[in-house]
Amino acid sequence: MTGTPLSGGPVHGTWEAEPATRWEDAFLSGNGHHGALVFGDPDADRVVVTHHTLVRPDGDDEHRRPPELAAGLPALRDRLLAGDATAAEAFTDGRPLRWVRPFHPAFQLRLNRPSGHPRAPYRRSVDFTTGEATASRADWTSRVFVSRADDVIVQQVTAPHLTLDLSLDPHLPGAPAGLGVGHGAVLVPEGALLSLRARYPGSDLAYTGVTLIAVTGGTTRLVPPGVLVEDATEVLVLTRVRRHTGELDVVAEGRALRALLPDGASYDTLLGRHLAPHRTAYGRVTLDLAADPAERALPGSELLARPRSTALLERLFAAGRYHLLSASGLFPPRLTGLWTGDWNTAWSGAFTTNANLNLQTASAAAAALPEVTEAHAALVHRQLPDWRDNARALFGTRGVVAPAHTDGVTGHTYHFSREYPLHLWTAGADWLLKPLVDHDETHGTRDPRTTAALAETALFYEDFLTRTDADGHLVVVPSYSPENRPANASWGALDAAMDLSAARHALLTAADRHPEHAHRWRALAERLPSHRVNADGALAEWARPDLADTYDHRHLSHLYGVWPLDEINPYDTPVLAGAAHRALALRGAENDSAHGHLHHALVAARLRDGARVAHALGQVLDGDYFHASLMSAHYPHRDVYNADAAHALPAVLVEMLVQSTPDRLVLLPALPESCPEGELRGVCTRFGARVDLTWAPDGHATAVLRPGRTHRIELRTSSGAEPLDLVAGEDRVISVTARQRHRNSPHPWKETPWHHASAP
Repeated sequence: MTGTPLSGGPVHGTWEAEPATRWEDAFLSGNGHHGALVFGDPDADRVVVTHHTLVRPDGDDEHRRPPELAAGLPALRDRLLAGDATAAEAFTDGRPLRWVRPFHPAFQLRLNRPSGHPRAPYRRSVDFTTGEATASRADWTSRVFVSRADDVIVQQVTAPHLTLDLSLDPHLPGAPAGLGVGHGAVLVPEGALLSLRARYPGSDLAYTGVTLIAVTGGTTRLVPPGVLVEDATEVLVLTRVRRHTGELDVVAEGRALRALLPDGASYDTLLGRHLAPHRTAYGRVTLDLAADPAERALPGSELLARPRSTALLERLFAAGRYHLLSASGLFPPRLTGLWTGDWNTAWSGAFTTNANLNLQTASAAAAALPEVTEAHAALVHRQLPDWRDNARALFGTRGVVAPAHTDGVTGHTYHFSREYPLHLWTAGADWLLKPLVDHDETHGTRDPRTTAALAETALFYEDFLTRTDADGHLVVVPSYSPENRPANASWGALDAAMDLSAARHALLTAADRHPEHAHRWRALAERLPSHRVNADGALAEWARPDLADTYDHRHLSHLYGVWPLDEINPYDTPVLAGAAHRALALRGAENDSAHGHLHHALVAARLRDGARVAHALGQVLDGDYFHASLMSAHYPHRDVYNADAAHALPAVLVEMLVQSTPDRLVLLPALPESCPEGELRGVCTRFGARVDLTWAPDGHATAVLRPGRTHRIELRTSSGAEPLDLVAGEDRVISVTARQRHRNSPHPWKETPWHHASAP
């Protein structure tokens, strides 16, 4: 079976018994630059080609700059502090809502065979360990992967007496009528070279796809706009896409593709070069939930119909890691990962940074995918100059302010409206730098670029935090909690919990890395107000007592201090943790956005509530969010193709089993009853150790720690804490023995179901 277990256990792949008829069900491959959606049809195959750089320009750059609003900031602050609850609605230059440039597909490679082939058993599959999407029927086989080594889409088709009509087809749903398309085809010694140039309407920008067709046996002749191959035994297809201005040198691009196939080179040669980086990354972490072998063998669509199956959780964990890795390279994943078959991508297929991006990449540090964090870092550092423009134009400050949406071309803030005043969101820089800080802690290094960006974030707060309340506390004004509003006020308000957490974390983290400024930045952090607990006993979304909470909302911005920060936790701040738990319990799902359910699960895991983790996961698994490709949707019933659930789910499964800070390890903090036994191997901690964890139905568990550096940590199980001294290179074995669980406790973090013993 495709996706042979790495060492027994779960299958690392998925399969179907029919070709895909919808692009959403097409199997996916990618290298973080190019993407491929593979239908696997033996008679009329299609491979939709994508590239991270493909966003549609519209020629209007005037409104893609941040609005010059800083001069009006003092007056806005005066009005908000005086109680004018709608003052921020006028903080605009009057521009209409402007979406970021939409992500779109390039074209589809069509491979048509003559009719008349006899029906025979069919199977298509994707192997997560190799990145190959394979389809076969009788003696016809197609294999596709996107090379991490050579940055090229590779497809091999084999059959006796193979006849194929190959062409590059730009006619995908939503393609603009004014797209200027030009085709090219020329015979070369290997077979043929095809090109497709598409120029955007009203722009000098274009993109060009170049495809080399290498034919073994038979004949090749031009049949515009493509080629016809007859009586061959193998066709090898190599494809690249470039976004450019002017004209692309297709001859040079073709020469580069031909150079990948020196004498004797083959599909397996190209695959071999790709496997080293791909397989190494994918195989670092595995999850085995001791699922039923018969369920493990099911096709994905049948397994999705069994939402309570641990085999489904295993496969979605593996698929999530595979898709997350495959979407990360030049950029981190977009809202659609790296894939779309439609030019009309929801929310422009953007990088939505105020929740979705960080949720998608949440497993990167713990689940040992530094490639994902490096892609995230590339986006951040590439856009820092634009973040500086945002800070100056919007608030008249030094430092940086991140946008809530970006297309990858620019980091300027220009996507906002009255109902979505995203230009007021000041927590974004800290939120987006947090994964880079986690990466540094995990690897025991400090990236100087991250250190510098943290200083710029602190400089912003130095200039921005200038107003105080009657008690002398600093006031965050204006303040915005994505994408919610107080029940009794407008969206732009004061002292949103997320803003307080972000400012405090940014200042203290920057102080830790910049001792020359530490005293000043720590003093500023100490002047921020504390979080507020409201009359319902919940952590309030706004610290101002006159601002009422709105509970039914998909975002959980106010719980930033719980996840991903360590500001609020059951061990150091139990009172605030209780209030956060109450806030989580009161939170509605609003429109059932997948990211809301998974965010809920991540916060619940930090608060040691396994039942709530299971419920949030159940909302997604029961809600029909996953396509046959195992890519997910934004809404139930597979409505709106979106990678949030697919990419975030592995992080939830890791967090419910193992959590860490630079000085703490928590074992089995939120294990649902639906996962009574299993094994999680290779997890990384923020104190530099790898962890292999096994647990059994009788409650016994064993963790093997493999520290990479010498350090004393606090070891936490539900029975309490004890210090644990780790020595670099010396494994430690931790054994946990079960005691009776306290069921239905209103305070999960106070339960004591484990007795702990450690052994050297």
